[in-house]
Amino acid sequence: MYFFMNSNKMLFIFTLFFSTMVSISSNSWLGCWIGLEINLLSFIPLISNSNNLFNSETSLKYFLIQSIASINFLFSILLKMILFKNFENNYITSILINSSLLMKLGSFPFHFWFPNIMEGLSWLNCFILMTWQKISPMILLSYYMNNNFLILIMIFNSIIGSIGGLNQTSLRKLMAFSSINNLGWMLAALMISENLWMFYFYMYSFLSMMMCFLFFTLNIYFINQLFNFNMNFYLKIFIMINFFSLSGLPPFLGFFPKWIIINFLLNNNFFIISFNFIMMSLIMLFFYTRILYSSLMFFNFKMKWFNIFIKNKSLIFINFFNLISLLGMILSTLFFL
Repeated sequence: MYFFMNSNKMLFIFTLFFSTMVSISSNSWLGCWIGLEINLLSFIPLISNSNNLFNSETSLKYFLIQSIASINFLFSILLKMILFKNFENNYITSILINSSLLMKLGSFPFHFWFPNIMEGLSWLNCFILMTWQKISPMILLSYYMNNNFLILIMIFNSIIGSIGGLNQTSLRKLMAFSSINNLGWMLAALMISENLWMFYFYMYSFLSMMMCFLFFTLNIYFINQLFNFNMNFYLKIFIMINFFSLSGLPPFLGFFPKWIIINFLLNNNFFIISFNFIMMSLIMLFFYTRILYSSLMFFNFKMKWFNIFIKNKSLIFINFFNLISLLGMILSTLFFL
């Protein structure tokens, strides 16, 4: 029975990858829509669990929201094909198509579902939702972009992602608001160059993988668990390194793609966007530092029967990932020089 459950899960993951390839390699908007629908129907069995009612509720919410976004996307395509077929860059249809894709991404102003659904997922599903599920909508967004509309969206994404994480106690909601903030950076990278977007997306996926793998290994879901667990001090240092790298603090790896985007924005005289991104990153760095300072400096009672045992292989992976995050900035700078 366990073998069949694992084989079904691998089949759904393969279908998830296949649907993304269908969507981004299609020659028509209808083919892109079909790829998005296959992606939706393959991700729902991964997040639904009959033994957990909260997961079932989360899968139902995700299905309803993504179905609404898919209906809007299909309506926008038909509207463009029937009514505005003589206008290649119609303002109304571009906003409608961009809005439906932003809803699939969990972007502002359609971001309210994203933290709530992240709260009901496992760390593996959180990683898939934050990274792989963004590929198809982002690439489709690059086909038909409304720059003025997306500039406003990326500014509000960075603001909502940084302000929304201030009062959170759940690490999954914290990662969700961090994903909304990084989505603003990804939209800016997408407007500059697709290669820059791919580079930023790879870096963000790598850092999110480190965080999700670390929290999954330690079985941590809330901030107060960082204070109460009889955790090794070095593991808290690893969490601190990953948080700082995710917020873009130099000299960690996460600073490098943000540095490139800021340089491009300043060279093209987007001073307000650059200032907004830098200030919102400082706010994110503030609440990350507040969490880590409390977990590192507060001395709580440690119960001897409440230890965390980590396998040697997992600890080797954690050490390797953090070494890359520490030395990544130096190595990448030498590589590009």
